[in-house]
Amino acid sequence: MSSSSRSITHDLLTPEEVSKFDNDGYLILRNLCPESLRQEMLATTKEGLANVVEPVEYEADVEYPGSPPSRNVMGGETVRRLKQAHSRGMCFTELVNHPVLVGRLAQLLGPDYVMPLAHHNCIMTKQPEFSSDTMWHQDIRFWSFERKELISVWVALGEETLDNGCLKVIPGTHRMEFEPHRLDDRIFLSPDAPENQELIKTGISAELHPGDVLFFHCRTFHAATRNYTDQPKFSAVFTFRPADNPPVCGSRSAALPELIIHTPR
Repeated sequence: MSSSSRSITHDLLTPEEVSKFDNDGYLILRNLCPESLRQEMLATTKEGLANVVEPVEYEADVEYPGSPPSRNVMGGETVRRLKQAHSRGMCFTELVNHPVLVGRLAQLLGPDYVMPLAHHNCIMTKQPEFSSDTMWHQDIRFWSFERKELISVWVALGEETLDNGCLKVIPGTHRMEFEPHRLDDRIFLSPDAPENQELIKTGISAELHPGDVLFFHCRTFHAATRNYTDQPKFSAVFTFRPADNPPVCGSRSAALPELIIHTPR
């Protein structure tokens, strides 16, 4: 059945899926992205990498474990993130407005929601030789909105495994409060705190196949290792907020326009 002939009921979460997201702060939906759209996004991604179409973030910029120390050394110009994915091709605009996402996000965020262009809105890439480790963190740590209520959508453009650095998430952490001593100076979960060590043991690996989609709350702790394989990994990532949860005026979150998503009525 083509996407244009789908019944809207086919593009909604089940009550069990809504409950799982509410309880765990993440949800994996298998084979959700249409294959033709995935292929188009993957081709656009490879073109953007081959020509280094700005804006981009380099592995050297983040200074994470495994990152090259500067752009001037071997591997220093390894691209970590192709920014502003929404402007890179109509395929990404089609994705964020596609019924397979819109109806489901409306269930989780409310009937009126918006896509900030200032956060995520990117293609994440992990290259074989010079990728880095991302430690346990919440995306909201450097975002500024009236409420900590946003959801990110992570679309696997290829295989995502433990070997190539798939995301790992800690279920239920979106409902928890963390005292400052449990976080380091970069607001990562400190691995030295005994209570964090027990929590980290409950993490799960979000291994994905091409076209699988991971939904996760902005307060859900997640992490990823570097890519230990000989093939790159690509993921399209976008973030959404309820319309009544605007960015704080003057903050980085308010620095770019936002995309209003038209939801079914």
